[in-house]
Order: sequence, then structure tokens, then C-alpha cells
Amino acid sequence: MTSPSAPLPQAVLWDLDGTLIDSEPLWMAAEGELMAAHGLGWSDEQGRAMVGNALPVSAGLMQEAGLPLGLREIIDTLIDAVMQGLRENVPWRPGVRELMEALGEAGVPQALVTMSERPMADAVMQGLGSSPFSVVVTGDAVERGKPDPEPYLKALDELAQQHPGVSAAGSLALEDSVPGTSSALAAGLVTVGVPLHVPLTERDGLILLPTLAGVTPQELGCLVQLAQQAGEPQG
Repeated sequence: MTSPSAPLPQAVLWDLDGTLIDSEPLWMAAEGELMAAHGLGWSDEQGRAMVGNALPVSAGLMQEAGLPLGLREIIDTLIDAVMQGLRENVPWRPGVRELMEALGEAGVPQALVTMSERPMADAVMQGLGSSPFSVVVTGDAVERGKPDPEPYLKALDELAQQHPGVSAAGSLALEDSVPGTSSALAAGLVTVGVPLHVPLTERDGLILLPTLAGVTPQELGCLVQLAQQAGEPQG
């Protein structure tokens, strides 16, 4: 149990799909339905392989599997289907709303870093009532999506402009996928993986948690502090 006086992270950067909300089943269903509409099969394994990818990458994989549509048409069709599902229900992951609220009350800046495009991010934020994010970076705002570090570097730059002193080493990213954790680690962030539909394996710099339920801002701050101490030269 951590003390209320424990250190806080300088900022917390959230992934969306699979981290904030359990939207991956919506994406997988949309992919399968689109492929089936063109007489093509789509396995659960193929769907899981898409988790965390930038949308153009996922659309390209569907083209490689035989889908005779352009990238933009594939992306728009998938987004429309997922948005329809979110209008019916926003499937929040355990603990995330409580943690976002607690971070806001503690004055910790938060960013959303997602490979979904802006309309979907806006729909999720509307579901929150008021957005806790001072920075939002979406897949249509970067040239190179996750696993490239560009999305997180862009978010860190914008956070530092609004909140001088914010740094990668003092901030923490929350992710659920291999591309997402790779992107955050490459950007120099303390990175916490909370796996859902795709397993995450231990790797240098990656902290694994089974859930965010009950996690406090102070506990995230302790994870940042421990990561900083582990990175300090010995002797």
C-alpha cells in the first residue's frame, strides 16, 4: 500500500483500444464481417494479429488476404462499424475511469495516444462527459504509427509545451499490445502493459499488471521511481 505522499508521475499517457476500452471485439467483428461480405475467410488468429496496429497497416493486411478494396475504404468501413458498436455501449476496462479521475484530482496531466482516428477518440471522450486529456494524438495525426515511437514522442512534446518539465523518463504509458508497448518503450517512457486479448511477455523496461482496478496515481508514481532507480548507473 502506498502513502498519499508518494511521488506522482509527471504525466500519464493512455492507449485507447484495449486499454481504456475493450473495443477489440468490435474491431475483430468488423474485420470478419467485411471479409465475409467479399467471400473471404478471417480467422480469430488473423484478428488478434491486428491488435495495436496502425489502421493503414491493418487495412494492408486485409488487402494481402484478398480484400479488393482501397486502404481508405477499408479503414472507413471498419471505423463506421466500431463507432456503431460504441454508440450502443462503451465497454470501459476495469479501474480506468476511477484512475483517470484520481489522476485529474491529483493534477497529473494525461494524454490519449491511439491509432484510432479522431472521430472515434472524440466518441469515447464524449462517453466520459468531460475529457481528462490535455493532449490527444490519433492515428491520422502521425506519419508513422505504433510500433514506431512517433505517436508517443508527439504527445510528449505537446505535453511538455503545456506542462514544462514533463519528460519521458518521468512519465508513464499504459498499453495493452505489443505494437503499443514497443512504441512507448522506444519513446523512452516508463511503460506498463495491461494485456487483454493478446498476451504480453516480459521484456526489458516493460512492467506488467493484470488489471488497473484499484491502482492509484501514487502507485504509478512508485513504478516511475523504481524504473528511474533501475536505470541509474551503479557504483
